[in-house]
Amino acid sequence: MKQILHIAYRELNSFFDSLTAYVLIVIFLGFSGFFTWIYGADVFFLGQASLDTFFTVAYWSLFVFIPALTMRSIAGELKAGTLELLLTKPVSDWQLILGKFLSTFFLIGIALTPTLFYYFTLWGIGPVDHSAIVLGYLGLLLMSMVYISIGLLTSCLFSNPIVASLTALSIGIFFHIIFDVLAANFVGFTGSVFSFLSLSTHFESITRGVVDTKDLIYFFSISFFCLYSSKMILSNRNLQV
Repeated sequence: MKQILHIAYRELNSFFDSLTAYVLIVIFLGFSGFFTWIYGADVFFLGQASLDTFFTVAYWSLFVFIPALTMRSIAGELKAGTLELLLTKPVSDWQLILGKFLSTFFLIGIALTPTLFYYFTLWGIGPVDHSAIVLGYLGLLLMSMVYISIGLLTSCLFSNPIVASLTALSIGIFFHIIFDVLAANFVGFTGSVFSFLSLSTHFESITRGVVDTKDLIYFFSISFFCLYSSKMILSNRNLQV
């Protein structure tokens, strides 16, 4: 665990050293704040103490941002030729993958932390459904977990960070949009399968205040599959060196 946290800390520092973290946080807070409080279906337009608009904006923003954050996780090491050097140290493939995963996950958590100000502001305005807001944040973290793991997988597959990012985004589109569209156009068993594969189905279920076991299984199983696949790709690469 110490090695995993060390890698996560090292990667998190690299995000802030390259200004990536600052850019993400500023753009994310700018987008979410603008649409939550000022434009369109904002809090005042809805006339209720709800963060539904924020969760919708964050749902789409993180979907776009995360592939950009993960694209250099492994691909950057491959392109720079530092992966082999890193793997010669007393670090296992699992520790490397989990450390990279945690660093991006922590960065998403840091980006979401200032938005708690929205929650406390709403609480001061009127009655707030606290459980709905807590579960909304949980849904964002679970969604981020899936897309980070997908991003790491594509970063292991390609040495070009741009290709890794675009591939992760393309895969994410299926979970984010396409499976949902297919579910709406099919009935019976096929429709149910596409509905289960759609990330929005499980995200909306949680944000409505229902934490179902099948939703948790969905998020954790996809994440584990992608992380395990990443680990296997690294292991095969080590054997070829």
